[in-house]
Amino acid sequence: MNVPKTGYRVFSANSSVACTELARKITERLGVELGKSVVFQEPNRETRVDVKESVRGQTIFIIQTIPRDVNTAIMELLVMAYALKTSCAKNIIGVIPYFPYSKQCKMRKRGSIVCKLLASMLAKAGLTHIITMDLHQKEIQGFFGFPVDNLRASPFLIQYIQEEIPDYRNAIIVAKSPAAAKRAQSYAERLRLGLAVIHGEAQCSESDMADGRHSPPCVRNTTGHTGLELPLMMAKEKPPITVVGDVGGRIAIIVDDIIDDVGDFVAAAEILKERGAYKIYIMATHGLLSADAPRLIEESTIDEVVVTNTVPHEVQKLQCPKIKTVDVSMILAEAIRRIHNGESMAYLFRNITVDD
Repeated sequence: MNVPKTGYRVFSANSSVACTELARKITERLGVELGKSVVFQEPNRETRVDVKESVRGQTIFIIQTIPRDVNTAIMELLVMAYALKTSCAKNIIGVIPYFPYSKQCKMRKRGSIVCKLLASMLAKAGLTHIITMDLHQKEIQGFFGFPVDNLRASPFLIQYIQEEIPDYRNAIIVAKSPAAAKRAQSYAERLRLGLAVIHGEAQCSESDMADGRHSPPCVRNTTGHTGLELPLMMAKEKPPITVVGDVGGRIAIIVDDIIDDVGDFVAAAEILKERGAYKIYIMATHGLLSADAPRLIEESTIDEVVVTNTVPHEVQKLQCPKIKTVDVSMILAEAIRRIHNGESMAYLFRNITVDD
């Protein structure tokens, strides 16, 4: 098929069923054919990419979902981007609905900001633009030296609430921690619903364990240089768990961006059930659902977990019927179309607040 030099092509960065299915939905909406390429693993686990058509002078969109083998998916994306770059593609745009390593976007003791490293690697491989969805921290966009379009899944999740949850007017939006309160407030305002916040934790949160606030030790060191005395650092005590807001006789809808280790969500659901909530839903953009998450959800008081198809989770759905999927391929396809045609992206962010 002859494609003009000013055209664009859409490629899938791996051959997994989930990525191929998402790429197929996007290309069907765009009315184009999926680019011909082969991505596979050598016997020694090295990633190999063969592009089967000319891409010279064209704008290329690479769709890459992130399965459980995150590092292999990253290498597939890097190798494909570099293959297209050396094939003289004009622009190479990564469509990465869930950006991996996004939780490692802050310094943790003597660790590193891995998200910044990944951003540098993608730029070096040849990417010139990224389309993603609901970054864990919006500040991650500053790690890139090229444009990043951080789309939102909230319109699709809100539509699901309105259409699929009976009597949603009797619901209340819940933030499982004060850190998630802004996102929950955004949902509550658009749905004209009340807001509740779960405050306090039974165990130390990830930030307390990893951000170095307990180093140096709380006890003064009497040895060493006597002229320097640091203030005594008092240990932080967690308050008992409380729910700020009335959830009695209501449908509780917990909203977040990522649901991976479901322990916190299961604990929050139990607390809400004790406070009188008669149905509990969880709405999240990225359903990583690692380890034994499906079993824990199935055995919990959670009635339904709703996630989008930014991350493959077909196996988890077979293990737990409570997991439901919302398709976001429409907004990804529209973003591709607008970028190719040079149209404004503002339409995709209408009625969306900064805190969403």
